[in-house]
Amino acid sequence: MISAITRTRIKAGPAGAILLTRPLDSDSSPPVRAPKWRWRQVVFAAYLLALAVSHWQRRESIEPPPLEPGQRAVTIPTVVNDRKVGGEIRLAYRDEPSDRNAPVPVVLIHGSPGDGAVFRLFISKFEGPRRLLAPDLPGFGQSTNDIPDYSFRSHAGYAWEWLDKLGITKVHLVGFSMGGGVVLHMARTAPDRIASITMLSAIGVQEMEMVGDYELNHIIHGAQYAGLKLLDLGLPRFGRWNRGDMGIAYARNFYDSDQRPLRGILERYAGPMLILHGTDDPLVPVEAAREHARLVPQSELEILPSNHFMVFEDPAPLVQPMHSFWNRVEAGTATLRRTALPDRIAQAALPMDTRHWPKPGPVTLLVLFLGLALGTFVSEDLACIGAGVLVAEGRVDFVFATSACLIGILVGDLLLFLAGRWIGRAAVRRAPLRWFLSEASLQRASEWLERNGATVIFVSRFTPGTRLPTYVAAGILHTPFWKFAGYFAIASILWTPLLVGASAGFGGPLLRFSAMVGLPLWIKLILGGVAMLTLVRRALALTTYRGRRGLVGSWRRLRRWEFWPPWAVYPPVVVYILWLAIRYRGATLFTASNPGMPAGGGFVGESKSTILSSFAGAQEWLPAFALLTSEKIDQATAFLKQHRLTFPVVLKPDVGQRGSGVAVVRSDAELRDYLDRSSGPIIIQEYVPGVEYGVFYYRLAAERAGHIFSITEKRMPVLIGDGKRTLERLILGDDRAVCMAELYLKKNHDHLARVPANGEPVQLVELGTHALGSIFLNGIALRTPELEQTIDRIAKTFDGFFFGRFDIRVPSAADLRCGRNLKVVELNGVTSEATHIYDPAVPFWQAYRILFAQWRIAFEIGAAKRAQGHQPVTLTALLRMIIGFQKSQ
Repeated sequence: MISAITRTRIKAGPAGAILLTRPLDSDSSPPVRAPKWRWRQVVFAAYLLALAVSHWQRRESIEPPPLEPGQRAVTIPTVVNDRKVGGEIRLAYRDEPSDRNAPVPVVLIHGSPGDGAVFRLFISKFEGPRRLLAPDLPGFGQSTNDIPDYSFRSHAGYAWEWLDKLGITKVHLVGFSMGGGVVLHMARTAPDRIASITMLSAIGVQEMEMVGDYELNHIIHGAQYAGLKLLDLGLPRFGRWNRGDMGIAYARNFYDSDQRPLRGILERYAGPMLILHGTDDPLVPVEAAREHARLVPQSELEILPSNHFMVFEDPAPLVQPMHSFWNRVEAGTATLRRTALPDRIAQAALPMDTRHWPKPGPVTLLVLFLGLALGTFVSEDLACIGAGVLVAEGRVDFVFATSACLIGILVGDLLLFLAGRWIGRAAVRRAPLRWFLSEASLQRASEWLERNGATVIFVSRFTPGTRLPTYVAAGILHTPFWKFAGYFAIASILWTPLLVGASAGFGGPLLRFSAMVGLPLWIKLILGGVAMLTLVRRALALTTYRGRRGLVGSWRRLRRWEFWPPWAVYPPVVVYILWLAIRYRGATLFTASNPGMPAGGGFVGESKSTILSSFAGAQEWLPAFALLTSEKIDQATAFLKQHRLTFPVVLKPDVGQRGSGVAVVRSDAELRDYLDRSSGPIIIQEYVPGVEYGVFYYRLAAERAGHIFSITEKRMPVLIGDGKRTLERLILGDDRAVCMAELYLKKNHDHLARVPANGEPVQLVELGTHALGSIFLNGIALRTPELEQTIDRIAKTFDGFFFGRFDIRVPSAADLRCGRNLKVVELNGVTSEATHIYDPAVPFWQAYRILFAQWRIAFEIGAAKRAQGHQPVTLTALLRMIIGFQKSQ
């Protein structure tokens, strides 16, 4: 055992072997002496006190901040989307009435983050009779900052409420940046009140915002909002710093907003529009302005040699175009949609040209870089494949995508190594590693690493499923840092561009496939990612014998229905059960077939110990057992002493299905290990040697004697050694064992490298459960009158049992035929199966006939019991049982 190896110094030998300096099963963390003062508790208490004081001071920030010089304020109703919801808020604004007699005022809507002050320099540049109004949208500036909804749509409603309060009926609208979404929604709700719209460095169509997809953008904005909110709630702040919102309003604004309707609003807008945009806009690409101009054929587009912030950095070039535009609008000479050029109207009707996406701006690039890098922390391969899909879509270039993934992989893998180095094996028992890494996989990686040396670090990069345990194991084994870093860095530098490039190369044709055209980007990423991940995993599997045989096993499992999962087999059975429910007028009538059995006649979540205890006077047919609830080790020791038993014994959960958690333990150490890891009540049971059978029994209400419906012979798979191949090769090379190779390899992990002698039998599993690897054969030929009489006698000792399957152990088939020396190790109720259907010789259609007959009998017995006064479990109660069982697992 590797845990018995001691090490003096970790280093790679000539063959790459790693020498160990302490047992692997010990925690590699050095012992830490408890501090004299509990400084951690003191620091934490001080932090909580500071946070409480900070929040107590911050309560004043709920009220709107004081108005700035030159500002006014009005009280308007609270709005969510297009409706008033009760309550009032304060809206602050600037009003520069150069001439209150000017026919149409101009309303300047700011972006996010920001407030009406961004137009201060712009307003100062204006001369002549023009009234300019600049509000602080609710949630920003000096307006009320505690509002229920920050979306463009709600801000449009607030703006109209404010203008109604001022008695203004018609306006020119200017939307800067995020304000473009607000003015477009204002045009949607009250187009007759708008003289014109000016889109100033403005957002609009969803496709030009960040990554271009609403769902992905929404996730990014949600993460941004959640992060800022957590920082705001968890960071003590004082004084002036405590009055800021830390960008929460900006993040909430974009999280609450949906840009998808803006394209339709632009397509329907019929009035005059001026579009002003900078050539070097880092936030809203100039391509967005061109797309807006295409969708609005009457619009006037001016591209200026400036950036996104020209409105408050250098607004002078904006004044003349706007002033001239407003004059033409008021003179009636501005172009309307109905008077636009026919060519532009025809262009507006065409779909958007997606062949040339705008280059992402700095903010978008930063978001994408962080998203891809952090995505590797969840799944390195999926992040690389997603990056390749983005490259294929033309959203980012290859070098950028590869670099982002590579940085994330390098950082993430180093963190795994350091977690193993600094925390030791305890890291596996802590979140988040315990969610993805088991003790068993770590042990396998440790042994692999110990046998093959540092080259394993390189090889694991190209072997899916081995990286996480290998890197943690390398840290635990104290592999020299620079040796580890060098090997995995070289492997990552080779692997990452290969995977991103392959995904981009294959992803291009996939994304251009007719079924994919027009789908949202997030759907393309999911479909493309799944397809590419499957292809990559299959391609890598072909490079190893184990992988190739694994593919053979997968194909054979598809062809042999006995290996199909229940969800693939049972839909027709469920349909038949529904038909029986209608025929017998009871959806849960089958639960009455065993009125004396708990949990709906043994439907789900039944207690095995309660069922075994319900056999009255049947001790000769039952192995000794006990229920372990608390102080389990002491109870187990007392049980063994009471019944004079020695190992092995059987341990299993009192509530469980399909053999989950069942184990045969052969030593006190195994017993203690199992009970230490277990939760909930556990059954300890005398081990019964011999052959195991499943005997399905039923007794109709009108009959005095019951019947055997099915007998299943349970064979434990055995392989014969040839003196040449390892156990792993024997499993992978066997025609049937390869179908369940993953299970058999896991069960026999400690012996896979052993070469069994020529002719030596090796039993792969020892539990009679099909899902856990045993072979089920049709044993109905073993049915005899003697066996049927014995089973009937046993069944009748259980008051209220009429339908289910006995799991029986006997010394031999001859004993079973004679009905002697039987031991009932378990009894399953109404949902048990006639398991001989899993005999490879039983065809698919015949299995359904057997299952249908079985359920027909259950309903027939249930109907008879209902007539005798036994009520079936209600559907609500049945659903509660299912939910309760699922939660307990």
